[in-house]
Amino acid sequence: MKLKRSIVITTVVALVALAPSILLAADITDIAKTVTTQATAIAKLLSVTAYVAGVGFALAGVLQFKTHKENPQQTPLSKPVVMIVVAACLLFLPTILTIAGASLFGASPISSAPSGAGLGGT
Repeated sequence: MKLKRSIVITTVVALVALAPSILLAADITDIAKTVTTQATAIAKLLSVTAYVAGVGFALAGVLQFKTHKENPQQTPLSKPVVMIVVAACLLFLPTILTIAGASLFGASPISSAPSGAGLGGT
């Protein structure tokens, strides 16, 4: 029930944000450019939110480890471990989305290796 409500709210907010630019658009090309721009902004917002939530879960996981050390019977070890795993997933989410986008849409990802440092390398 809450998931449906949040999806509906998100859809309504997105439509309200896009409505003025879609109504002012002269043709379908302008609409496509607007939607692309908005999608890029939403992806950036998702990345920032994932980083912030990942750091928050990591800090909460460390605090749960401390709580487990003080009283192991009240806080099971699985709780901080799960929080750290969720933190790692959230911190790597933007990277995974970039790689998935490059795989799906054919853009080559930027390599962090120095130039000339190929796999077969001489």
